[in-house]
Amino acid sequence: MAHARDALWESGHDESVEVNQRALIDKVLARYSGEFTVFRELLQNSDDASATAVEIHFETKEYVERKNRKTDGAGEAAVVPPETGLPDLNTMVVHQWTFKNNGIIFRDEDWNRLKKIAEGNPDEEKIGAFGVGFYSLFSVTEEPFVTSGGQWMGFYWKDKKDQLFARRGKLPKSATDEWTTFEMGLREPAPIPPPFDFTRFLASSITFMRHLLDVSVFLDDKRLSRLTKAPGAPRAMGIPKGLKPSSPLNTMHVNGLQVTPLSIKAEVMQWVYMAGTEKPQPKQEPPQAAAGGGGGGFFSSIFSSLTGSQAPSRSVTPAPAPSPVPQVDSKAIVESNVVLSIFAADIVVKLDQKMVAELNRSTKKNPPTRMKYELIYTGKAEYDASKSEDEKHGRRTGSVFQGLRADIDGTGQAKVFIGHATGQTTGIGGHMSARFIPTVERESIDLVDRNVAVWNKELLYVGGFLARSAYEIEMEHIQQLWKEAASASAPGVGIDPELQASLRARAIHALKFFTFHPSTPSSVVSTALEEVFFSCITTAPFSLITGHKGFPMISTAGVRDAAEVRYPDPSFSGFVKELPVVPADVLKEAKAMVDTLRTRGMIKEITFVDVLQELRNRPLSVEETIACFRWWVDMHNQSNSTNLDSVRTQLLGAAVLCIEEKDSRTGQIIPLSVVESFLSRKSGSTGALIPTDGPLPPHLLPVAISRHFEPQVLESAFDWRELSILEWLRHVTSPPASAPHDAEHDITLSAPWAERVLQVVARAWPSMPQAQRAEVAAILRTHACVPTSTGLKKPEEAYFQNAHIFSDLPVVTLPSGAAVKGPLEKFLQSIGVRKHVDLQIIFDRMIKTGDWTIAELIKYLVAVQSTLTPVELERLQMTSAFPRELRPGEKLPENGKVPRLRAGGLYEPLDVFRELKLPVIDWGTHPKWRSNSEEAKFLFKLDLRRYPPLPDIIGLAASPDEKIRSAALKYFLDNYTTRYADYDPNAFANVAFVPAVKDGKQCLARPHEVFSAPEWASLGFMVTDPSLKGEALMHLKIQEHPPGARLVNLLRASPPPTEELAKQWFTALASRVTSFTPTELRTLSQMAFVPVKTANGAIRHLPPTQCYFKGDSKAQFHSKLFTFVDFGTTANAFLSACGVKHEPSVEEVVKILLQNPRRFYDLAEGRENYLTELRNIAVNMRLLSSSTMARLKRAAVLLGSRRVKKEKATSSKKGPVELSGELEEEDWEYQYDLLMPSQIVVADETNAYQLFGDVIFTAPQEDLLEAFYLELGCERLSSLVREDYQTRGEIAGSRKAAETRALILERLPLFLHEHTHTKTCVSYSWLNNESNFVVKTFGKLTVTKTLQFGDKRVSKSQDASAVARRVGRGPIELWLAGYDQVDMYEVSTSMCRLLFDAPKVNDALLFMTILSTDLRALRRRGYNVDRILRQQKADRLAAEEAARAKNAATLHSQSAASSSADTLLSASPKPNGKRPGSPLLSEAAPAPPIPHNGPPGISDELMKQSSRPMEKVRQSFDAVKRRLQKEHAGPSDAPLPPPKDDGSELQTPLLPQQPNRPTTPQPHATPRSVIASNIDLAIKTCKAEKTEVLRNRQQMQTVRETLQDGYCDVSGHPTDMRLVGEMGGIKVFVAKDVPDVRTLMQTKKDSLARFIYTLRPLQEVFTLPPTSLHIFYDRAGDLIAFNRKASLFLNLRYFEQWHDTEVSEGKMMDAYISWYFTLAHEIAHNLVQAHNSEHEFYFSSISERFLPSFMRLLSSM
Repeated sequence: MAHARDALWESGHDESVEVNQRALIDKVLARYSGEFTVFRELLQNSDDASATAVEIHFETKEYVERKNRKTDGAGEAAVVPPETGLPDLNTMVVHQWTFKNNGIIFRDEDWNRLKKIAEGNPDEEKIGAFGVGFYSLFSVTEEPFVTSGGQWMGFYWKDKKDQLFARRGKLPKSATDEWTTFEMGLREPAPIPPPFDFTRFLASSITFMRHLLDVSVFLDDKRLSRLTKAPGAPRAMGIPKGLKPSSPLNTMHVNGLQVTPLSIKAEVMQWVYMAGTEKPQPKQEPPQAAAGGGGGGFFSSIFSSLTGSQAPSRSVTPAPAPSPVPQVDSKAIVESNVVLSIFAADIVVKLDQKMVAELNRSTKKNPPTRMKYELIYTGKAEYDASKSEDEKHGRRTGSVFQGLRADIDGTGQAKVFIGHATGQTTGIGGHMSARFIPTVERESIDLVDRNVAVWNKELLYVGGFLARSAYEIEMEHIQQLWKEAASASAPGVGIDPELQASLRARAIHALKFFTFHPSTPSSVVSTALEEVFFSCITTAPFSLITGHKGFPMISTAGVRDAAEVRYPDPSFSGFVKELPVVPADVLKEAKAMVDTLRTRGMIKEITFVDVLQELRNRPLSVEETIACFRWWVDMHNQSNSTNLDSVRTQLLGAAVLCIEEKDSRTGQIIPLSVVESFLSRKSGSTGALIPTDGPLPPHLLPVAISRHFEPQVLESAFDWRELSILEWLRHVTSPPASAPHDAEHDITLSAPWAERVLQVVARAWPSMPQAQRAEVAAILRTHACVPTSTGLKKPEEAYFQNAHIFSDLPVVTLPSGAAVKGPLEKFLQSIGVRKHVDLQIIFDRMIKTGDWTIAELIKYLVAVQSTLTPVELERLQMTSAFPRELRPGEKLPENGKVPRLRAGGLYEPLDVFRELKLPVIDWGTHPKWRSNSEEAKFLFKLDLRRYPPLPDIIGLAASPDEKIRSAALKYFLDNYTTRYADYDPNAFANVAFVPAVKDGKQCLARPHEVFSAPEWASLGFMVTDPSLKGEALMHLKIQEHPPGARLVNLLRASPPPTEELAKQWFTALASRVTSFTPTELRTLSQMAFVPVKTANGAIRHLPPTQCYFKGDSKAQFHSKLFTFVDFGTTANAFLSACGVKHEPSVEEVVKILLQNPRRFYDLAEGRENYLTELRNIAVNMRLLSSSTMARLKRAAVLLGSRRVKKEKATSSKKGPVELSGELEEEDWEYQYDLLMPSQIVVADETNAYQLFGDVIFTAPQEDLLEAFYLELGCERLSSLVREDYQTRGEIAGSRKAAETRALILERLPLFLHEHTHTKTCVSYSWLNNESNFVVKTFGKLTVTKTLQFGDKRVSKSQDASAVARRVGRGPIELWLAGYDQVDMYEVSTSMCRLLFDAPKVNDALLFMTILSTDLRALRRRGYNVDRILRQQKADRLAAEEAARAKNAATLHSQSAASSSADTLLSASPKPNGKRPGSPLLSEAAPAPPIPHNGPPGISDELMKQSSRPMEKVRQSFDAVKRRLQKEHAGPSDAPLPPPKDDGSELQTPLLPQQPNRPTTPQPHATPRSVIASNIDLAIKTCKAEKTEVLRNRQQMQTVRETLQDGYCDVSGHPTDMRLVGEMGGIKVFVAKDVPDVRTLMQTKKDSLARFIYTLRPLQEVFTLPPTSLHIFYDRAGDLIAFNRKASLFLNLRYFEQWHDTEVSEGKMMDAYISWYFTLAHEIAHNLVQAHNSEHEFYFSSISERFLPSFMRLLSSM
């Protein structure tokens, strides 16, 4: 094709592409939508030409003519009209614009570029880029004229048409000028641009010009305005720390910042102001709620977000009425100036070459490598000065510099300058200038072009960075001034409020200036700038500390990081004083920026952390504390947080209360963390009783605060408790050591204070809980606080007035003289003040005198015991006042006093205790001691011992005194049940008190050292003394047997030295097997304690795991490899539990085998025993570990055999067998050897083994061993032998080949039916294809088999009668020898090799038998030949039919038209009328037309009415049966099964498809119960249709009405059906082509009702589910009814044509009969889908089954 195109190209001719230049320029100019476009482009060109001055002349026609006359030498220009007649500048018409600049004159390349469209200035330092700026002149002129450097160029439209031409020439020397001039004769005269707006435009334009300093505007010869720019010296500024100076892609890097002051002076005629328009009023944004920026404060105010992707709508505030302007001279020159600060960023650009090329393609120049980004910032002072100047002049036009002044109100006046202003706003308060790449019309930044957008977005990052830097510098200056003012102010005075307000105003100005508003026309600009403004902070690579503090923000504490400033909240104003918050004026005037900072989370709400910080920094006054408490109470009531307790703990831990010194009170510093209680002064509360002028607990909240809150509030909000009388009393009685009470308030020193305290407690006593009463009494009892006649005494030392036993007793006496009675008396009595004399006094005064005996004393105490207090009883228990009885022979101590002990140290005076030599009380003989007397009971209450404690009695049992020992053990055993049942031998594990016997000697043993079973004495254990029997052993809890651990240690320390002793030990241990833990048994299994005799008679000890029981193994050769033991049946049971096995495991046998296979073979005593071991290993191969299996694969352990020819007697004659090269089996002998698996071959091919059996070692020919050998890595012989075939002359058309192929294909199914153990490589259907199975006959076949095994290579050739081969995945070829008889064994062997992956010898023998045996003989042998072949044929035909149907369906679906998702298209019938599934009626019969006056398909006999219903039914049924018999009378085969359905629409029959029924007569008929069961199944299967659209399928086979037209075949229907409604519980479907589907239910309602009236009785006859019947209606077709997925559909159209008239007249018989058989026919399709004899059978059976019910229906008519 490429050569043909080249040839065509050579034969063609060139034609130019024409451009309509006028249309092109118009389309370019159409994109310039801004004001003053021409001057904008010319000013930019002038600055690119380094011009410093520009003059713009608007010239009237008269002035131009005068100027031209002067130029032509015609004389001076006419005099200008008088000055008083100045025209209106807004309406005055001019004819020509002239633009002049003093820049570099045009060079030749400039002249050439001027006349080329879209060829911009290639100088990268110039702004111009697209080369279309000059052509903006054509928006006002038709023929621009340019002069520069003595040359001129004029443009004109040739022939006034669409082609632009330029003419160039030289000026006369007299007309040569250093200025470059553009003359534009206007296309139509027009007023000059609005002069004031034009001047304001020029003021903005020259701001960012690099060279242009002076611009003048003239009207004719009058200068209307002049603008001069005077830039100051730039001042370098450091880049603020922490800001990232590099753009995201690192293509632009800011090297430095500088600030340049710029002064612009304007000289404007008053005439211009008079013609000016009213100055625009700033646009006010509607107030918007701002979202809180995080914070997490307790009472955060929630505001909606201020930011958004779309610019908010702005409404214009009506301008106030203009101030009256005084009369002025219109020719007067008004001077004004403005001072600006220009922040500039010096940018270094680094782009890759690809980016440079792309930008050059877009802009026709390379991008600059260095450039500046500038921002005009108008400070607060300059802004206010400019505003005041406007107000001073009072002009309605406003200032000429209004466009340069900061747009802090966000009115959209701040623009992006690309040399000059574009239409794109910045979104902040100042203009920006940078080398953005604009769109062609230079109105906005290009953010569409992929590469240009990258450049512009990188540059926008620099803009955001520059804005942030300017803001940081301004705020840093404010911060410096604030700090200087703070340092200059006096301590404690603070900064002057006026200065603070001034600095805040300056900060507010900066905040408003850098508030980002939505930019236009692209909001992306302000969005990108804002994002960089807030996010250009750097972070150290591996540090969490940023290089800058954050965002500087003005606050009540000066300029702080915004993260330290909080949004104000009135809830905290009462006590949070020092936290920096946003000042109110900032919040009001710079609300937008504050909201933005909150939205970004930079200014947060006051948080709990802030509150804690404030509280930690300073103490709170009482008023501040009250405010803090009120805030917390409100928060507590409003919050449902679960961590309030933790928050409250932190709050109180940080807060400190400071109470100033006042009057006589000293100042206090109270940490609120120590406060735990408060004092309630509420009337009726116990707190009201507590005096506040006395000492109070340090944890008490000062009353000055608590009185402002309700008690329940303090309890719930602070978890403080109300101070109770008990707590107050604790403090009064036990002051802290650091702050003791003074003497006046010491309860033990001041009787008046003690009385006061007692009175307070007494008044509160009745309402005090019992527990508190007890504690109050306990506190007061320890203090001498009761005023008595002898001073302050403890309560128990004081007595009431009625105690007069002794005169020196202390009696209660109050200092106030008040009587002790009522509540006070009850209270004093409760705390221990006595009404009777202390018994201790009586005890001391009487007992010590010796006047009373112990018996008399106890008798007195018994008499007064009811008055004894628990304390007195305790004293009696602790007093050593009770004499001990002296033992026989014992003398008094040296002091002569009887030993006295506490009652608890003595026993009651009984003989048994005297025998045990225990201390008993000296009771005397009168009265006699009785254990049940009142005196004894009282002594027992005083702890007199009635029996020795358990440790004491056990200790006595271990006494060295045998009498005491025996008596103690006897006492213990006698009293075990009543007194010592809690005895635990573990508690006395170290006490040897149990009588025992060891080595025949008596001794004492510890409880765990002795055992009660005497048999353990033989093992060296101690056993109990024979005197201990029965209950004694049970009470002492002596173990019967040693624990397992003891037995393990015994066997480890001293195993039995002889086999005889071992038998005794093991027999004893056998009874304790169950007592060993699994761990102990594992330990024993590895412990060498089993004695075994060596060959030399010595004893060695082996672990049980290395021993085996002898048993039957004595006769096996394993006894030569392993150690076998036998200690008797009982002892062996113990060893078995320890791990002795009855025989070695397979793993162990294999390991012994691997150690020395040759020795193992020798010990096995021959091949058979060795093979037996190999079989055992093979059977249990899965039990071997992976490592053992790996060793087997590498070891020479496998037994292989090789055939060796027998040596025969020498004979000169050789037998015929030898001559032929084949030897009989008896001519061979076998050589055996142990080899590795890689050296042995599995003989899986008999013929190859016959050939090469003498060359290789083969595995034993047993399935088990062969599988084992293969698992270890042996190779199959068949895989090592390659066959090559030599043929001689193919015999074409051989009958033998055809017969053999037919025989194989005939018998192969029989073989495959019997061969079920493996899958075939190819299917029978594949093999049945002629091209896949080829049989050829040759004259002779020779097979050469070559064995390649290791280094052995042997080849042998032999003749063959049959071989089979297959190359790759090609056909199977069977070659036969034509001149020899076909050997069916060779045929079967060859075929099996290709049919199966791993054929077996038996496979070939079975196949050979089936091939070579007659079919009758096979039947006699049990092969069901007919059934097998018939079933396989049916399966094959079904699969082939399914494949054909699938292909047909695919072709049909490709040709059928598609439909919408909710409608399913029907398939058209085939052209020849045949449908899948073999229609009922013969195709040869003609197709009669559908009659309209009677039911088609019914014979004439049915048209004659019978007088009797039964006769009529019989006639109808016989007619249907005759018709069905006629349909199947032909010789055609049974119908093919329906093609496989690829959807879910086709009804699947309940009975399996049997396309080929056996023709063999069956002796028995099918039982009627089976037929009835199938019919019941068909009835139950009927169900309702669930979908609303019927999908008509071509595969649906049902009854036909006539011979060829479908009676119930839904595939014949031309269209689909849709559900339209329901009547009487029956759904109604309508074909899509029926008009007025929606009204069908209404129009057909009568006939529908009659049809349903007809069907309902029939539904009951058949016992069908009510919802299984459906009605459909179509316009045409022969579809009477159909069965769809067990849902029955009946045609309303046929009912209307056949029966509706009769039914409407009440004649129901014909309708019932017709639709009865129709339903029976469709129900039969639930069992059989095809129309065949089987369907006819079930149709007849269903009709007969329900005929009685149907006759009852007819009889009831």
